Amino acid sequence: MRLAGDRRLHVFADRVAAGRELARELERRALRPPLIVLGLPRGGVAVAQPVAHALHAPLDALVVRKVGMPGQPELAMGAIATGNIVVRETRPDHRWYRAGAQPRDMFERVAAAERRELERREALYRAGRPPLDLQGKTAILVDDGLATGATMIAAIRAARKADATSVIVAAPVASAEAIARVGAEADETVVLTVPEALMSIGEWYDRFEQLSDAEVTHILTRAPTENE
Repeated sequence: MRLAGDRRLHVFADRVAAGRELARELERRALRPPLIVLGLPRGGVAVAQPVAHALHAPLDALVVRKVGMPGQPELAMGAIATGNIVVRETRPDHRWYRAGAQPRDMFERVAAAERRELERREALYRAGRPPLDLQGKTAILVDDGLATGATMIAAIRAARKADATSVIVAAPVASAEAIARVGAEADETVVLTVPEALMSIGEWYDRFEQLSDAEVTHILTRAPTENE
C-alpha cells in the first residue's frame, strides 16, 4: 500500500470542487491504463465525475450499502456491495460488539433490507446498461469521504472479484483508521486531508447536500462509456 496526498487539513467547497482536487492529485500518478472510474453512490458519484473527465476515463457506479446497527444506523456492522460481496465487522473492540449486539442475527436482518435497496439502485442506475467491464483495468474507486472504511472495503473486494488488475481508492477526506483498513486491501490510497478526529464527512465540506437518485442517474447517463 502507498498512501498519496499531502494530508493538509482542508475544507472543500462542494463535491465537484473536491473531485477536481482529487483529479489533480491522480494526474500526478503513473496510473496504468486502461482506467475506469467508479463512484460509490450517492455522493461519491459527484466526486468521481470530474475525476473521470480529467483522466479521460469512463465513469460508472459501484453500488455499496452500509449495514448499520438498528437504532444507530451511522454505526456500521459491515457493508455489502455489487457481486454478492459481504463485509462483516469482526473486531472484538468494535462498538457494536460492545453494545451487546447479537452479531449474526442482527447483521443478517439488516443486510437483507440493505440488499433490496442495493438491487433497486443497481437497476435504476444501470438503466438497462451492463456494468462496465473491469477485467484487466485499473479501477479508481471514489467516495466523498471515508469514516470507518467498511463500505470502501466492500467496493475494493467487488472490484477484485470483477478482475480489476489494480484498485486505487481516492477520497477527499478520510480518518486515519479508514486509511489503515482500506490501505491493507487497495493497491494505492489517495486522500487529500486526514483530520485528527473525523466526526462526520459533511463537516469537511462547505456544501454537502444529499444527492438524489435522479441526480446520480443524470451524472451517469451523461458520462462517456468505454465504448465511446
